[in-house]
Amino acid sequence: MTGFGKAVKVFGHKKITVEVKSLNSKQLDASVRLPMPYRSVELGLRGLLAQQLQRGKVDVFVTSESADGVVPVNINLPQLKLYKQQIETMTQELGLPQPNDWHLMLLRLPDVLKNEATTDDVCDDELAVVTQATDEALQSLIEFRAQEGRRLEQFFEEKISAIQQIFGEVDKYENSRVERIKTRITDSLAKLEGVDYDNNRLEQELIFYIEKLDITEEKIRLQNHINYFLETLHASQPGQGKKLGFIAQEMGREINTMGSKANQAELQQVVVRMKDQLEQIKEQVLNVL
Repeated sequence: MTGFGKAVKVFGHKKITVEVKSLNSKQLDASVRLPMPYRSVELGLRGLLAQQLQRGKVDVFVTSESADGVVPVNINLPQLKLYKQQIETMTQELGLPQPNDWHLMLLRLPDVLKNEATTDDVCDDELAVVTQATDEALQSLIEFRAQEGRRLEQFFEEKISAIQQIFGEVDKYENSRVERIKTRITDSLAKLEGVDYDNNRLEQELIFYIEKLDITEEKIRLQNHINYFLETLHASQPGQGKKLGFIAQEMGREINTMGSKANQAELQQVVVRMKDQLEQIKEQVLNVL
């Protein structure tokens, strides 16, 4: 969901710049910052964001400045006259000398110089240019997201391939694990002196105990989740990020269960390696729409 887009348009003597950036978020959280004269198009811009962006924390910045670097200004003559009258009245009532340089003093007073680039008088054509620039910036952002998505797709494929490869090592340890568990229990019983036990009952308890440690179902479900993750990753429908996150959680559940049932150092190491690859997927899947 991370991305950045920018567009610049010229209208008359104004250069209108729109910048859009987005970060991860569970829903669309938009912030639009506009110069005061453009406030009337804010709702329209928010609608444009909702239409083109599914979710993300989106910040839109719109600025307006002089296109040629020269800011046209007007001298506010009515304001100047009012200032001069009040200063003359003040000097008379307080017995103060009048200023030596009226021009310098009056031009320094507030609101005497009016910047035409920031005037509140904007036409519909200028507002349409603001909307058009915002749309172009959004398209640039979407393209940025698409490039990031292609990179993430390759990343996920590599990590899933690594999990699949590590997962293939489970059988190597699984075949010898049951015999090791059985041997360890019988050896421990043999060390107990003066203790008699029923061999048939022992076999039943061993079968029950080993069944509790069996990871066949976890292996089947994990393989299904791996296949489903790849299927969803390559799906043509947009907005699969949340689903990929859910599948990754289910993969983690099966891997954790295998680890808790492993009861063997080598198999637990395999589980840790799979979890390491899966955690990298979980971190990056938050960037997917």
